[in-house]
Amino acid sequence: MSLVLLLSGPNLDLLGEREPAVYGTDTLADHVKRAEAAAGRHGLELAHLQSNHEGELIEAIHGARGRADALVINAGALSHTSWSLHDAVAAFEGPVVELHISNPAAREPFRHTSVLAPVASGVIAGFGGLGYELAIDAVAALLEGA
Repeated sequence: MSLVLLLSGPNLDLLGEREPAVYGTDTLADHVKRAEAAAGRHGLELAHLQSNHEGELIEAIHGARGRADALVINAGALSHTSWSLHDAVAAFEGPVVELHISNPAAREPFRHTSVLAPVASGVIAGFGGLGYELAIDAVAALLEGA
């Protein structure tokens, strides 16, 4: 069974409370359950880590090398600023899907550029909680060689 590591970055532990007009009212646990259900439909195992600390996310990516087959990462604002996270993702050898609940291109200018996108297999953005399911579907397709 292939393992997918789902990483959630800073402030995502506040989903459901923080800016519901932008991020909706579902909690991070709701999104993870949706990803787990999608993973189950594809015969994938899902592990999840949320951290408000950049270094912990980097350590998780390093630890996933040779253990996880794919990454789905919603790095929050770190998507736009963290070159060290970029470098960690670049060192991961499997498919990587960058995920955003909102559409960064429709928001503040500083969110328009992702430093992760150049090292990700693809980006899913702006679909709210559905994005978690779409990200797992994409990873499954990439693992199958589609």
